[in-house]
Amino acid sequence: MKLIKCATLDISEAKIVEVESSFVRALPGFSIVGLANTSIQESRDRIKSALSTLRYKFPPQKITINLSPSDLKKEGSHFDVSFALSIALQNENVEFGDIFVFGELGLNGKVKDTTLIFPIILSLAKQKKIDKVLIPKESFEKVSKIPGINIATCEHLEEAIDFFKLNEKTFSKPKDIECDFLEIEGKKYYFQKKFPLDFKDVKGQEVAKRASLIAASGMHNILYEGSPGCGKSMCAKRLRYILPPMSLEEILENARLSSINEEDITFEPVRNMRSPHHTSSRPSIFGGGSAKAMMGEVALANNGILFFDEFPHFQKSVLESLREPLEDHKVLISRVNSKVEYKTKFLFIAAQNPCPCGNLLSSTKECRCTELEIQRYKNRLSEPLLDRIDLYVQMDEVTSKDKPSITSLQMFETVKTAFAMQKKRGQKELNGKMNEKDIEKFCILNIDTQAILNNAIEKFALTQRGINKILKIARTIADMGSSKEIQKSHLLEALSYRRR
Repeated sequence: MKLIKCATLDISEAKIVEVESSFVRALPGFSIVGLANTSIQESRDRIKSALSTLRYKFPPQKITINLSPSDLKKEGSHFDVSFALSIALQNENVEFGDIFVFGELGLNGKVKDTTLIFPIILSLAKQKKIDKVLIPKESFEKVSKIPGINIATCEHLEEAIDFFKLNEKTFSKPKDIECDFLEIEGKKYYFQKKFPLDFKDVKGQEVAKRASLIAASGMHNILYEGSPGCGKSMCAKRLRYILPPMSLEEILENARLSSINEEDITFEPVRNMRSPHHTSSRPSIFGGGSAKAMMGEVALANNGILFFDEFPHFQKSVLESLREPLEDHKVLISRVNSKVEYKTKFLFIAAQNPCPCGNLLSSTKECRCTELEIQRYKNRLSEPLLDRIDLYVQMDEVTSKDKPSITSLQMFETVKTAFAMQKKRGQKELNGKMNEKDIEKFCILNIDTQAILNNAIEKFALTQRGINKILKIARTIADMGSSKEIQKSHLLEALSYRRR
């Protein structure tokens, strides 16, 4: 009996699967057991065709492939090569050892990449359960970015057989990401200075651009409110390209999410941006599914941006369900057959009009809404939900005097400065995602600045969550100016962005 290591993706985490094979005297047959789905069962025909190209003759015996553990559901065509090797080398004195084997077979024996290979190997690497791997040559560029993996590749089944049969095993080491980076406390953070959408295209709106810069520097949630066409979406879409540098773990996580979502994988240090339409259903936003819990937009936006345009027009159930991912940075999807927790540490951006017709703040256009319509429109957003948004920006009206004032490159340099300040302090999380202990440790006020905050608490009836958010924003503004201490000016500016 031969035993080869492979793995399957159980919702979002990889589980090791041992491929066992046996040949017994019985009527000739070929069966695969162990809760294998259709794509795995179909591999029998691919294996027969691929082995026939090597002139392999199936013995007049019953061949049984068992996938252990047998109570774990398996899926994916990446098991093909491990099945074929266990059959082709059944009578050879070959030891597979701790080498994991992945790859789909073509009918001519070609070994192909699949969308599941990269996320499975990445998950196993995070669990420190994998060291050596044999994969299709097509998969090398992706898998080679994962640190700590020794990689061997093959283009054809014959190469995979020779790899074990000839015992000439050569492995390649992982490759570093070729990109600009900052090195802080011995750790690299990658970035690129490419701005397909640039803030220089946004004319006027100085307050909004300043607030956008603060949001990017500390990953603070932000709400833009203004008349139609004033530049809310323009600012939101440009924020993605000035966000802080990314660690290798974040880049790989982005690639994993893209792979699971069947999107093209790139290893560029550009954070994800998800922008669901306001008619999207609750399961599509938060994840769901009757048989197993699938990822929704909030999980796919992890480490990036989740943008809700036309904020009040989303379903009430969607809006209220946002509270947990915005506050706890995670969402738990529970089903009868599965329970899974996803990380939701994203920068939330919302954009809305001030009223249903959009002209409430306009000095040139007349608002057609009644007071009742305006109140109903505003009541769609509850106080607990709005309390989870850090920065509130009321956009200016567009005028002929508006001019460009700052570029995305200039803004990104400030973001880098603030990012370096936060990491050199020893923060694990950026300012916008700090917990209460970190706030007490890093957001210290002197006596005069504390007095200003106390007055604001009394005057504006701030909640504890609101106080924490003001402290975090003030800390970010101080970091942008390379200030070790939070000054009065930093706190006053932070207070100016509170929701009125």
